[in-house]
Amino acid sequence: MPLADQIAAHVRGAVAAGELAPGDRLPAARDLAESLQVNMHTILRAYARLRDEGLIELRRGRGATIRRGDAADRARLVDAVQNLLVAGRRLGLNVDELVDEVRRLA
Repeated sequence: MPLADQIAAHVRGAVAAGELAPGDRLPAARDLAESLQVNMHTILRAYARLRDEGLIELRRGRGATIRRGDAADRARLVDAVQNLLVAGRRLGLNVDELVDEVRRLA
C-alpha cells in the first residue's frame, strides 16, 4: 500500500475510533512530514485523499481539520468499502462486478 494511503488510513482509523473529533486540527503537512521522515508531498496526497473522502477540510493558512458532522461514520464507511475492494480483488472481481453484487444485495 502506498505510504500516502497508509497515512490516510491511519487518520481515518483515528477518526472512526473517536481519537480525532470533528474540529480537531491535523498537524501541518511540513511538520508531519518531518516527524515521519517522508516527503511533504506524500502528506499532501494523504490529506487530499481524506478531503476527497469528505473526512477533512483543507483551508489555506488554516491547515487541515476534521470535518464537523458525520466524520466518524464516514470514516467507518470508507474503511468498509476499502475492505470490500480488497476482498473482491482476492476473489478476482473487478469494480463493476463488486458494484453489481452490492446492487443485488441492496
